[in-house]
Amino acid sequence: MSENSTGKNGPSGSGTPPKSKIRIVVADDHPIFRDGLCRLLALEEDFEVVAQAQDGRQVLDVLQQHEPDILLLDLKMPGLDGLATLQRLQIAKNKTRVIVLTASDDKNEFVQAMKLGTSGIVLKQTATELLIKSIRKVHAGEIWLDSHTTAAVIRQFVANDEAPVHSLPPAPVTRERERSPLSQREREIVALVAQGFKNKEMAEKMFISEQTVKNHLHNIFDKLGVSDRLELALYAIHNNLHTGR
Repeated sequence: MSENSTGKNGPSGSGTPPKSKIRIVVADDHPIFRDGLCRLLALEEDFEVVAQAQDGRQVLDVLQQHEPDILLLDLKMPGLDGLATLQRLQIAKNKTRVIVLTASDDKNEFVQAMKLGTSGIVLKQTATELLIKSIRKVHAGEIWLDSHTTAAVIRQFVANDEAPVHSLPPAPVTRERERSPLSQREREIVALVAQGFKNKEMAEKMFISEQTVKNHLHNIFDKLGVSDRLELALYAIHNNLHTGR
């Protein structure tokens, strides 16, 4: 079914429903940053900022009142901080998807946030267009990690094997999983990806060419129905493939 090429509602009786907006709450204790971010988000036609919050307790009230699609959450807030807020939301089984928007570079905090159900992590120094993209991706059900944090977060998950599987972020929903079984070599590559190794590093470690690694990854993506390395790493951790055993 084709979309309206003008991007606007058709005439009355055309049967084209208005496109629903992504409803967003911004939580940060710095008014200038919070207000500026809200103004930027308001420029996007498919975004609607429905409320703001300056601390965790306000977040809980605002989410209950507005039931937004996305919460942009700072970790460093007075009173109830970001991680404590995430704990409350997890206990309440709140359906709002959370993107942590932070200036912190503490990878342990990122890991804790992911374990508490965060769907995305974006650093405050990230370009605006990437933040906007992350909101749309997370709203669509995907997981978003800043490129600078991906490997570190995955390594932390691997290092903390005692963490139960249910505490990890939900495995991305993709098309049919494992249409055919992975070979032993493919399982080794999956484990290395989950540990944050790059193609060149994997090639050196496995005594194969970088092109061979790429070929294996192409086959693995196709077999598992994943679209990128992060999705593969998260899938590997959820299914205990990250140790290579």
